[in-house]
Amino acid sequence: MALPTFRIAGRILTAFLLNSSFCGYSTLRAQESASLAKSINYLSPAKENYLQLAGEVEAALRHDVLDVWFPRSVDNEHGGFYSNFTRDWQPNGTQGKFSVFQGRMTWVAAQIVLRRPEMKDKFLPIVRHGVDYLANTLWDKQYGGFYWGLQDDGTISPAYTDGKHLYGMAFALYGVAAAYQATHDPQSLDLAQRAFRWMEEHGHDDSNKGYFEWLTREGKPVSAHPETGKVEGVPVALFPIGYKSMNTHIHLLEAYSQLYEIWKDPLLRRRIRELLEIVRDKIAVEPGAMNLYFTNAWQPIPDHDSYGHDVEAAYLMLEAEDVLGSGHDPRTERRARMLIDHALNYGWDAANGGFYRDGTAIGPAEDKLKEWWVQDEGLNSLLILHEKYGASDDRYFKAFQLQWQFIKNFQIDPVNHGTFEMIGADGEPTIESKGRIWKAAYHDGRAFLNVAERLNRLAARQGK
Repeated sequence: MALPTFRIAGRILTAFLLNSSFCGYSTLRAQESASLAKSINYLSPAKENYLQLAGEVEAALRHDVLDVWFPRSVDNEHGGFYSNFTRDWQPNGTQGKFSVFQGRMTWVAAQIVLRRPEMKDKFLPIVRHGVDYLANTLWDKQYGGFYWGLQDDGTISPAYTDGKHLYGMAFALYGVAAAYQATHDPQSLDLAQRAFRWMEEHGHDDSNKGYFEWLTREGKPVSAHPETGKVEGVPVALFPIGYKSMNTHIHLLEAYSQLYEIWKDPLLRRRIRELLEIVRDKIAVEPGAMNLYFTNAWQPIPDHDSYGHDVEAAYLMLEAEDVLGSGHDPRTERRARMLIDHALNYGWDAANGGFYRDGTAIGPAEDKLKEWWVQDEGLNSLLILHEKYGASDDRYFKAFQLQWQFIKNFQIDPVNHGTFEMIGADGEPTIESKGRIWKAAYHDGRAFLNVAERLNRLAARQGK
């Protein structure tokens, strides 16, 4: 996730965007994009076509993710990574150092070291720079655990408070686990293990399974007050305090899967299985939607369906089973496909490509803005389904190509490079800035890495 999905925040932001001067709904660009699905020259699943698409995605990874973010985001004064940039990649104020952003940027740099060895010399120092901040500044040396966020100078932030959130903890863990893979530095492994044990000791719900999410600095879960009929929001993100969320638990699954690649701990394996079953069997429901929020006893709280999280969770569930090495459970495959099919049926722009933000579970999309991370996760998941089911169903490869065309035409900035955060119905950006604490190099970086590699594998299977 990038933007906070707590509905109050989401609706306020949407209302602002729809009434802002950036949005125009009858421009020439809208007319041109209306026939995108009809005008696209769909490619067959042949070797040369896979290679062509792989080359395009790889070029976007390098020019529109890596070249614009690195080393520009490296903060050599305070440590960690700087987050806020204008459309033309100029520094744009500060929101402090957010755990989620810091972990994500460290993870991306580590993945480049691991998966693009020709860039290792450039990115290995960046990985070490990220770990240094996570270990020596963001980690609370008195009580343990990663802070939710800090001021640039490393002091407690009035905005983030001194609290700790399992969502932020997950991404910090995600970053240091990947960093160990890239550097083989035992201090990174030690930090990742300490983070897991802190989360386990302070956050795990032994009675109902899953994790409490918002904790005090000392590690005490903060309770909700349902008797008031009002829900308080976590600082900065506005996630509901005292409740469990889909978003935190899918990313705990993601982070723990990353950690298990380097540490085959039996308890960690059990927690991955527990989280997988929670996501698959409690959070995701028929006909392919996911509940966003829950009581601690996993009673769902009514809310909208987030199409981006649906397609992302499908990928993360399958990835977790790949890491466990147990093969894909038919129940997991069924649920993953159902989530993506539901998003295609209810949250997909069949004319122009692109997934909308959200809507009711069995009704038309209500928030039709197109957010960059949703498009990236959609691109990745559509290709996964094409790989699995493409021999008998051509829908996914066609949707993948239309999705990629949308990203190329509208999400990527052809002048300044990078990806726009939000695209309106006219095809124009509703937010022109390129970076902030919720928008790192993570969603597009990961998706483009995965997609380029998967396309090359598909091509290799075609033979000479």
